[in-house]
Amino acid sequence: MRYLSVNETAKKWNISERSVRNYCAQGRVNGAFLTGKTWNIPEDAEKPERSNKRKEQPALLDILQEQKASQYSGGIYHKTQIDLTYHSNHMEGSRLTHDQTRYIFETNTVGVENEVLNVDDVIETANHFRCIDMIIDHAKSVLTEKYIKELHLTLKSGTSDSRKDWFAVGDYKKLPNEVGGMETVLPEKVADKMKVLLAEYNEKAEKTFEDILDFHVRFERIHPFQDGNGRVGRLIMFKECLKYNIVPFIIEDNLKLFYYRGLKEWDKEKGYLTDTCLTAQDKYKVHLDYFRIAY
Repeated sequence: MRYLSVNETAKKWNISERSVRNYCAQGRVNGAFLTGKTWNIPEDAEKPERSNKRKEQPALLDILQEQKASQYSGGIYHKTQIDLTYHSNHMEGSRLTHDQTRYIFETNTVGVENEVLNVDDVIETANHFRCIDMIIDHAKSVLTEKYIKELHLTLKSGTSDSRKDWFAVGDYKKLPNEVGGMETVLPEKVADKMKVLLAEYNEKAEKTFEDILDFHVRFERIHPFQDGNGRVGRLIMFKECLKYNIVPFIIEDNLKLFYYRGLKEWDKEKGYLTDTCLTAQDKYKVHLDYFRIAY
């Protein structure tokens, strides 16, 4: 079998090299594989059909998938990994700084000088990077209980919680818990509540911004896992935004209290959470503008 380069394939198919790389990264070119950072494309591979002919530029998801596959440094994938991981973990009590989070992502090492780090913070940071890769790789997949449990398993594997008999890593909670002083669904009812939530959400062919927020609120109120519900829930929101070509968002520290208020008041006033998430979305759009990514 003879293999062509991205450049040769782009000329053959009369498209840009970026489009060829996108197709390869998305798994839409049969037999294509990476050697280092170079794609090898079978000479007889067929040009994929354009999935969205309206867009002249690749969607954010395409770019994230391409940059992840090529291990591109300094782009929107790089920034998303660090910012989403830092802020989502920080909201749940992680004491790692933004610089420490970035250092772990960029070097896969931990630099410590005259400081004591919590091992779980480091493990969950590395695990969260893997979770983001999961939502990028499977952004187009339908949400299922199995997928959500795999996110939780990935996030909590290797932590001190995973060594506790009463803590179910990758499975629904065994003990009742509260969030923000409010009761959540009892363990014996979680599976049924999750099935109903997913069935109602998945029966909608197209999801709106409000649909995604509504799912998040209901998911957090069920609180299906012993711990990690907020991070898993925010990962799901990011994934679903990518799937439906909605600009995603990252809840940062200055919005945390507004975010919690929005979750609590959703039934009475949806505007609290909606406005908070739209503000976060505007911040992410600034990054997209900087990287010249259309949305």
